[in-house]
Amino acid sequence: MSRKKISFKYGAALAALALLCLMCSRADARRQGRATDVTASPFSAAPYRAGERLTYSVSFSNFPTAAHVELLTTGRGQFHGREGFELRARVETIGVVSAALYALSNQYVTHVDPATGLPYRSQQVIREGGRAEDVTRDFNTAAGTSAIPAREARPGQAGSFDFLSALFRLRALPLAPGAAYRIAVQNGDSLYDAEVRVTGRELLKTNVGSSNAIVTQVRVRSDKRADDYRVRIYFTDDERHVPVLLTARHAAGEIRAELASAEILNEAPPPAAAPTPTAPPVASATPIVGPPPAGPVRPEAELPFKPGEQLNFNFYLGTTPQPVGTATFQVRARANYFNRDGLLLTSVIQTTGPGQTLFPVNDQINSYVDAASVLPFRTELNLLEGQRRARWVVSSDQNGGSALFDDGTRVEVPVGTHDLLSVFYALRSFDLTPGKRSSVSLLINKRPRLLNILALNRTTVALGGQPIPAVELSLATSDPDGAGMELRLWVSTDRRRLPLRLTARTPLGPVRADLAIIPTALQ
Repeated sequence: MSRKKISFKYGAALAALALLCLMCSRADARRQGRATDVTASPFSAAPYRAGERLTYSVSFSNFPTAAHVELLTTGRGQFHGREGFELRARVETIGVVSAALYALSNQYVTHVDPATGLPYRSQQVIREGGRAEDVTRDFNTAAGTSAIPAREARPGQAGSFDFLSALFRLRALPLAPGAAYRIAVQNGDSLYDAEVRVTGRELLKTNVGSSNAIVTQVRVRSDKRADDYRVRIYFTDDERHVPVLLTARHAAGEIRAELASAEILNEAPPPAAAPTPTAPPVASATPIVGPPPAGPVRPEAELPFKPGEQLNFNFYLGTTPQPVGTATFQVRARANYFNRDGLLLTSVIQTTGPGQTLFPVNDQINSYVDAASVLPFRTELNLLEGQRRARWVVSSDQNGGSALFDDGTRVEVPVGTHDLLSVFYALRSFDLTPGKRSSVSLLINKRPRLLNILALNRTTVALGGQPIPAVELSLATSDPDGAGMELRLWVSTDRRRLPLRLTARTPLGPVRADLAIIPTALQ
């Protein structure tokens, strides 16, 4: 493996997760200046909010979308026989960087003490190039205490943090002006000694808007190689101290991890234990329908669509006045599908008339989505496009970050990955204020892509002879040709957020899809 690839790999992970000293060798020298040890500093539980999910888009040098990062606070409960918070993270390089520079897909799960933020158990699933490793570590536990040697957890240094718990412990600090904090971070068998200093405040503009930010600098004075990265972390100036921007200096260019979305998911009580996630089995093609199970669920009133909604679209090619295709989207009943409380979303897209002669299409997609998050747990695709025929059934494990196809193919995906149909409905719940950017993971052709959504401006769309207030969205995937399609979507500004018009540039020419039936509410 080349030195350049190793350097990029660790540098990207460092900026993306603020993993403080991932490039460092062991730092044994004492810090210059006075710094307070984080274990002796005040602790705030505000950042450990159940259901918090932070998504970051990482750029590197001239690559605007080099990696994708997600941080998730699952909640508080009993994990491995102890009370604690469960923290999860995923780091993944994407696009050209993944294909040409370095393929990285790492998952982290850490359980921390609710009173101190110190970790007591962590798991890292590492997939970097040809390296695959699954490491579990018990902190403050003597070695050799496991009864099963093959699954024995490695011991961790008392009073130290892993990278994920370290980031949250920094968020739990007061972060007072001029303050400096020392923190011991363990990675593998190495223990790193870092100093994080509050250098000032700044009005920061990011994809999710403007915010007053606390600026911090990570230093490793005894290791010039690590110190040269000049890692900076920008936290929101409130009790939650959300990291909105992370930057690092690299010989090949700047690394920036910018907050793309921040949301609080349904705050259901966490499970009593933390079993190893596994992908759900592929069930039969006929769903088992029954009444929704009891338990905390997201009220349907919070969603801009309801069971029974049907949207019909006509497709036009170029300036042709006759439709060349139709599409129907339906939201079926909320029920218990494959032992999951969910909604069934269906779509049928087909060419008609001249379009059928030019390019026959008959695509059918069923997406079974979680009733609270609209994330799919099962997708059925039956595609007929020209000479291409494909039928896939995909079972998605959103907690474990994997998608299992019925042909046995398992694909690792970021937590919170949508399919082609679920994202069509999910984006209707996004913040579509002009200027806002959102990014979601999207599974296409057995590969996860990053779908970037930018709200451009408010306008009106003429449908059925009447102007409809709308917001124009730009859609582009992380593929090199994603921007070339010039995808635009217009969504109504009323409570239902109805998709009104979609345009794209295709090899056959410009294509437009218009909502065929204007609902009474808009009339």
